[in-house]
Amino acid sequence: MLTNSYRNSAPAFLAAFIAFLLCTVLCSFRAAAQTDAAPADIVGAWKGDLGQDSAVLHLTLSVIKKSNGEYAAMFDSADQGGQIPASGVTFSGNKFHMEVKAIGGVYEGTLSDDHKALNGTWTQEGSPSQPLVMQRDTAAQSGRAATPDGPKEKPFIVPLDVTVPIAPRAFQANNKMHLVYELHAVNMGKWDVELTKIEVFSADSSARSLATLSGSALDGDIAHPGLSVTDAAKIPGGTEAVIYVWITLDQPGAVPAALVHRFTAKIGTYPEELSVDMKPLAVSTNASVKIQSPLRGDHWLAGNGPSNTSGHRRALIAIDARAAIAQRFAIDWVKLGDDGATFHGDKLDNKNYYAFGVEAYAVADGVVTETKDGIPLNIPGEHSRAVPITLETVGGNHVIIDIGGGNFAFYAHLQPGSLRVKLGDKVRAGQVIGLVGNTGNSTEPHLHFHISSATSPLGSEGLPYILPSFEVQGSGWKWKPADGVAPVKRANEIPLENDVVKFSEK
Repeated sequence: MLTNSYRNSAPAFLAAFIAFLLCTVLCSFRAAAQTDAAPADIVGAWKGDLGQDSAVLHLTLSVIKKSNGEYAAMFDSADQGGQIPASGVTFSGNKFHMEVKAIGGVYEGTLSDDHKALNGTWTQEGSPSQPLVMQRDTAAQSGRAATPDGPKEKPFIVPLDVTVPIAPRAFQANNKMHLVYELHAVNMGKWDVELTKIEVFSADSSARSLATLSGSALDGDIAHPGLSVTDAAKIPGGTEAVIYVWITLDQPGAVPAALVHRFTAKIGTYPEELSVDMKPLAVSTNASVKIQSPLRGDHWLAGNGPSNTSGHRRALIAIDARAAIAQRFAIDWVKLGDDGATFHGDKLDNKNYYAFGVEAYAVADGVVTETKDGIPLNIPGEHSRAVPITLETVGGNHVIIDIGGGNFAFYAHLQPGSLRVKLGDKVRAGQVIGLVGNTGNSTEPHLHFHISSATSPLGSEGLPYILPSFEVQGSGWKWKPADGVAPVKRANEIPLENDVVKFSEK
C-alpha cells in the first residue's frame, strides 16, 4: 500500500521506513557494542536526528568492517521500527559515503578530529538535501552474547537448512526474463555462519552461471526477521536469514528447468571458507498469467513496483501462522500530471489528485470472492488514517476476483460506495469494479494492485503476471512529458518499479 509522501515532505526519509502494507520484514536493531574510547575508524554505532519539530526522525547508523575488508552499514529509525541496509559504503581518510538504494538516498559525512561525530548531509531523490550530524554512541549494546571461539578444527559440513517457500516462476520485464524467489536459511550449528558468496547455476550439463551475490550486494539482499543484527551476511547459530533473490536473464528464452545454489561461508572463527551445493531447485512450469490492465490512460507510475528492494518485495508477513509475501509483485499505481506531481492545488483535498475517481477494471473474467466497503476516505498525508489500521482495514475498500488457474486479483483503497460488484458476482474482463480512492493504509489516492495465490490480501503468495501491451513513457516520481523521453512499447511484460506507463484502452 502506498506511503509515498517521502517525495514531498520533510524529512524525506520518513515514509521510507513506513510499512507498505502492515509492517516491514526488517526489524529494529541495536548497534554493535563499543568501548568508551573513540576509535579512529568509522566502525561502530552512531545516532542522529533528521528533520525538525514534529517531523524529526531519530536515526541509528551501525557500521562494521567485514572479514574481507569491506565496510557495511545499516540505517535504523527508532520512530518507525524499520531497518534499511546501505550499499556502496566507503571510508577513506575522514570521508564517509553510503547509499540507501531502496529509497534513493545518499549520506556523506566527514569524521570529526576527535572521531566522535560525523558531520554530513542526507540527500534523497526528488527532495532537497538536509544536514545530518551523527554522534558516536559508545553506550550501544548488541543485546546478544558473544559467540564462543571456534571451531578449532575444520568443519566437515556447512550447517545450513535452506528452504524455498514458493518456486520461482519466469516472467518477462524490460525485454528480459526474470526469476524471483526467497531462500530461507537456518543455521543449525553452534557457531555463526557468515555467507561470503552465493552462486546460482543452471542444473543441466552446461552448469552455466546465472548469478553471483557477494559483498555489499549480498548484504543488501539478506534480512533477519525478529533479530537485531549489524552484519546481514552473518547468521547466528540457531537463527534464520531470508535471502531475497532476483535473477535476470539477458536472453528471453534461456530459462533453466532447475537451479543449483552454491553457498560459500565461514564458520565461526575458523579461517578457511567452506562451500555446499543445495539440491536442484525446480523452476515452476506454470506460465505467468496474462491479464488486461486494471487502469486506462497514460502517466501512471508504478510506485513500489517490482524490484528486489521495493517495500512490497520485502513484505514478509505471518498470517494464520504462516509467513508469505502476497505483495511480491504488487504495484501502487499513482497518476502524474504534466508537471510531474500527483495532484494540483490543495494537497489535502482528495479530489485534486489525478488518480482520484478513476475507474478500475476487471483484468480478466472471474468471480468475486471478497469485497469490503464503507471505510471512509483518508485526508491525504502521512498520519491521517480515517480508521485504525487492522487486518480488516489495511486494504481499505477492496475487491478480490478469482480469475482462474490459482490466480486472485486484488484491488485496494477504493472509494467508499463506489464498488460496482458484490460477493459471488461473475465479472467480465474490462468491467468496472470500482473507483480509485484513498482508504485504509494509504497516504494519497492510488490503486494498489497485485495477483496472489489465494483470496487473502496478506495470507497468500504473490505471483507474477504480464500485460499484453503497454508503453513505458519514462521513469521516476518527477517524470514529465516535457522531458522528451521517447516511449518504449512493451508486450507480454510486467512494468517495473517507477516505470511511467501508458495503458492500452481495452
